[in-house]
Amino acid sequence: MIGVHIRPVWRFTIDGQERDFDFLLIRLLEALHEESKLTRAAARAGISYRHAWNLIERWQTFLGAPLVEMERGKGSRLTTLGWNLLWAGQRARARVAPELDSLASEFAAALNAVRGTGGVLLVMHASHDFAVAALRELAGRFGLILDVQFRGSFDALAALRRGDCAVAGFHVPLGPVGARLARQYADLLPADACRLIGFATRTQGLIVAAGNPKRILAVSDLAREGVRMANRQRGSGTRALLDLLFAAEHIDAAGITGYDTEETTHAAVAALVAAGQADAAFGVQSAAAQYRLDFIPVCRERYLLACEAKATAEFAIPALCEMLRSPAFAQAVAALPGYDATGAGEIMDPGALSAG
Repeated sequence: MIGVHIRPVWRFTIDGQERDFDFLLIRLLEALHEESKLTRAAARAGISYRHAWNLIERWQTFLGAPLVEMERGKGSRLTTLGWNLLWAGQRARARVAPELDSLASEFAAALNAVRGTGGVLLVMHASHDFAVAALRELAGRFGLILDVQFRGSFDALAALRRGDCAVAGFHVPLGPVGARLARQYADLLPADACRLIGFATRTQGLIVAAGNPKRILAVSDLAREGVRMANRQRGSGTRALLDLLFAAEHIDAAGITGYDTEETTHAAVAALVAAGQADAAFGVQSAAAQYRLDFIPVCRERYLLACEAKATAEFAIPALCEMLRSPAFAQAVAALPGYDATGAGEIMDPGALSAG
């Protein structure tokens, strides 16, 4: 089976000298920002203290400015240049990596299909989710080549209806708000018979800076003066959910600072909060945990998969359900803060969409 991994290359040019960036430095700067001690940061980055020091020195010399300030008795802290470099790396990881992973998945699927190796191809369009990314890593064990393309929930369901994918991933909050959103999703389900597959339950809420300096405790606080938010893109289920929560509070979203600042993944909005570019965002708990940010739970929701009913008799969907019911998938989901795999792999009729 062919595996494809695509990663960005940063090439710096200074006074005619070129150098490809070593992304290990981003991992080290991230650890140093959190630990403030180079010895501990090096251990977290998985390298020796000497290697860490040499890496910093080499890039400080090339860039012509310090990345780290060290003061006896007070530890180390990032300079403005070091912080900007870290911020760029985090932003690239959050915004670009999911797109590159989707592209790599598409390439690998095409290559394996031509070679007739690696299993049965299953094309999935899905709302961005950390558990979906974990699922892709398990697919080969169950005879599947999983081609995952991250899309907003509405776009994923529309793709299923058009026949552009075999499975669509979307999420529905529990409770009255979820019932309203479920009706919108139902209009996009395939006109012919379809089935829903349980995938995971997760927590959505407010992602805020560590220590929550702005004292943001509810969705209504996003409308306060002096609070900047980062938002998900139009067409995403998270954006639709947040809009319904604003409507329930009679909040004019157009007047919220940062409402039009759009990102395509949970990790990307969390990265904006981590970098101080926003005070809050709405997303899953795992995104907050990834950047060691505070999180205020707002609602639980079911992440579901949709497929045509006839597909449940073919190999790919039963194999997918077997994978979802496996201990390996349960273990992967359990490692994600705010997630659980209760009901994963259960096949349901569309009426379950409106069930609380």
